[in-house]
Amino acid sequence: MPTRFFIALIPPHEIQDYADRTIQELTDRFQTRTAKAPPHVTLQPPFLWKLDEVSQIEDCLQRFAQTRSPVSVTISGFGAFAPRVLYLNVLKTPELLSLQSGLMLDLEQIGIDDPKNKQRGFSPHLTVASRNMTKPVFKTAWAELQGRSVEFEFVGDRLSLLIHDGQQWQVRSGFALGGRSDLKDS
Repeated sequence: MPTRFFIALIPPHEIQDYADRTIQELTDRFQTRTAKAPPHVTLQPPFLWKLDEVSQIEDCLQRFAQTRSPVSVTISGFGAFAPRVLYLNVLKTPELLSLQSGLMLDLEQIGIDDPKNKQRGFSPHLTVASRNMTKPVFKTAWAELQGRSVEFEFVGDRLSLLIHDGQQWQVRSGFALGGRSDLKDS
């Protein structure tokens, strides 16, 4: 039976903590939620893959990561995909776009291809609310977040492969850009 996976950049703890506090604030005030995953910037949205064949993905990610350098990631303010998603805005830099598009090409070679993802295009972000967002809740929460100033920068130096365990998303393995992996045993 296929298992759900996705690939992301996970920011440093300081940014994760800020995102978690914002998520908790929105949950407390508006009863919103997000996917049960560490705060992250999605590079490859969730896809299904056989768990006993996950080494194909990990081998692909290892090869890809060795050919890429770390990228600077800038978070600036908040953004929204009206009327259901609020997020920390990640700037679309040429380096980040190149990393994501290169990753998509490599993943296609092993059979991970999502035509809907191609149509939507890559909009890097870090979600803080995406569930239980009625239009009135969205309008009120977005009005508040729009005025907040937030700026973070970090170096995206590791691709993370996340796996859904039936309850939440867990980091299965990491791949240092320009370096070696730190595979976890599952």
